[in-house]
Amino acid sequence: MEVVLTDIAKHFGREVVFQGVTLTLASGSRTAILGPNGSGKSTLLQLIGGALMPTNGRIAHRANGTEIPQDEVYRHVSIAAPYLGLYEDLSLRQTIAFHTRFKPLRAGVGPEELARIAYLDHALEKPVLHFSSGMKQRLKLALAILSDTPLLLLDEPASNLDSQAIAWFRELLGKHLEGRTLLVASNRQAVEHDLCTAVLEMEAFKAP
Repeated sequence: MEVVLTDIAKHFGREVVFQGVTLTLASGSRTAILGPNGSGKSTLLQLIGGALMPTNGRIAHRANGTEIPQDEVYRHVSIAAPYLGLYEDLSLRQTIAFHTRFKPLRAGVGPEELARIAYLDHALEKPVLHFSSGMKQRLKLALAILSDTPLLLLDEPASNLDSQAIAWFRELLGKHLEGRTLLVASNRQAVEHDLCTAVLEMEAFKAP
C-alpha cells in the first residue's frame, strides 16, 4: 500500500502537535517515526491508520494505484499500540475470533496457530483480563503482524516486553514483512525500528 501525506497538520485545541508533513510512503517501504514523548509520533501513526482525521492537509491510501475510500481504510491496516486496549472479558480464543471478523489472518495461520506463535496456546480459554502485561503485548503484536493487511503500524512495540520477548517480536516481524508497508513509532530504541530503512524525525514538523 502507498500512503501519500500532503501538508498534514494536527491541532488539539490551541496546541499544534505538528504541521507541514508532506511525504510519500511507497508500497513496501519501512519507515521509523522517531521523537521524544509528546512529539506527535502516536498521533501521526493514528492519522496514517485512518483512526484520526488531520486538522489540515490530506492523506491518500492507494492499492495498486487505486485510492481506497476513507471508510474502507481500516480493513487494510493493522496496528499494535500501548494505548489500544483489548476486550478483556473475552477469552483468548474469543478475542482472536472477534479480530478475524474484521481482518483475516495471513495464509496458513489460524487461531490455534496464532496462539502457539505468541506462546499463548496454554491460555486459549483464559480471559485476557488475567493476562500479564507481557502476554497482552505479545497478543497485540501477533494480531497485528499476523493479520493479512498491506499496512502495518507499530507504536513502541517493545513496551512491556523482556529481552526474550523482544527477540521473539523481531523474528516474527522479519518473517511477515514482505510486500507490506511498515511504520514503527519509537523513542529511538534500536531494537524496535532497526528493520526500517527510512527515518521520519518528528521534531522537523514542530511549530516554531
